[in-house]
Amino acid sequence: MAATAVRYLRSVGAPTSAAAPDPADRATVPPRPALRAVREDERAPLDPADFRAVLGHFASGVTIITAPAPETAGADGPAGFACQSFASLSLDPPLVTFMVARTSTTWPRIARAGVFCVNILGAGQGALCRAFAVSGADKFAGVTHTPAPVTGSPRLAGVPAWIDCTIQAVHTGGDHLIVVGRVAALGTDTEAAQAGPLLFHRGIFGRFST
Repeated sequence: MAATAVRYLRSVGAPTSAAAPDPADRATVPPRPALRAVREDERAPLDPADFRAVLGHFASGVTIITAPAPETAGADGPAGFACQSFASLSLDPPLVTFMVARTSTTWPRIARAGVFCVNILGAGQGALCRAFAVSGADKFAGVTHTPAPVTGSPRLAGVPAWIDCTIQAVHTGGDHLIVVGRVAALGTDTEAAQAGPLLFHRGIFGRFST
């Protein structure tokens, strides 16, 4: 659960609590792994703009990943961010995965919680997605949510489906992290699902049409 994520945070030198790190702990932390695939004097094999343009042709669903607020007094509220890089991973055991940028300021809060809820967005929830894509804002202002049944992570009102998870593993994937979650509970809202999923394609939102 939380121990898996905390071990990863310690391995890359990220803080694991609000307390100041022990200098003795810092001395044992290995350096961050290099993210470049080529040497500094080599030309990068791909232009980042081309990479984004080509991969943008792959349409995906959109989710909001949430985690509960810490139980300590005076701590920040719940955490959440918009995420399109989500997928099912395994049926037995039931696992899902999402990817998050290593520079994310929300991820350390989710990692410390050790749990998360995947809120799968519907076709009419583009504005909600944009609100959770903004860094530094109070993303939950005016957003109705209830605790997911196992982890207590925010389950957003009106989403077609939700998946309540504990963190199973965290892997490094270049400039992103690959987070694997073990599903503890899940459910759907039949009425909300009738509108279809929110899709993301070539930088814009869309909806599924039959």
